[in-house]
Amino acid sequence: MAATPFTDLSEIDPSQVLADRQAIYELLPHRFEFMQLDAILRIDREAGLAVGLRHIRSDEFWVRGHIPGQPIMPGVLMLETAAQMASYLSQIVQPSTRFLAFGGLEDVKFRTAVIPPATMYIIEKIVEVRPRRTVCDAQGFVDGKLVFEARIIGMPLAAQTPTASAP
Repeated sequence: MAATPFTDLSEIDPSQVLADRQAIYELLPHRFEFMQLDAILRIDREAGLAVGLRHIRSDEFWVRGHIPGQPIMPGVLMLETAAQMASYLSQIVQPSTRFLAFGGLEDVKFRTAVIPPATMYIIEKIVEVRPRRTVCDAQGFVDGKLVFEARIIGMPLAAQTPTASAP
C-alpha cells in the first residue's frame, strides 16, 4: 500500500460535515464506547472513497489504563475506527440491509503513536466488492502525518437494528 494519501487532505474542511455522529450511527449498529467516528467529511461514490474524522479525547475509556502517564491510542481502536468507516462507506456506495462486519486485516502498519488530544482523519478507498466480502484500503492521519495504514476486509451479516441509544 502507498504511504501517500488517497486524497489531498489540504482540500478537506473539517467544518463541512456531510454526516455527523448521529447520522453515521443511524447506518451503523455500534453504540456507547464503540461509536468511533465523529464525522464524514467527504464521499466520492464513483471513486469509492470517503474521508472521516475521529476526535481522540483525553477522557476516553482507555486513556487511564493504556500506558498511565503517557496514554497512547490503542492500535486496535484505530483499526476499529477504520473498520467502521469501511462499513459506512460500503453502505453509501452499495446500500444494503446487511451490516458489513469486521472480517479481517492485511498489511497493517502503525507509523507513529497517537496521543490524546488529537484529531485523526481516516481515508478509505474501496478495493473490491463481492457478495461475500468487501475490501477497503484505509489510512489514518494526525497533524498531516500517516499514523496507520491497513487493508480492511468486511463480511456482510444479516440485517441488524440498533437496540440501544447512545448517551
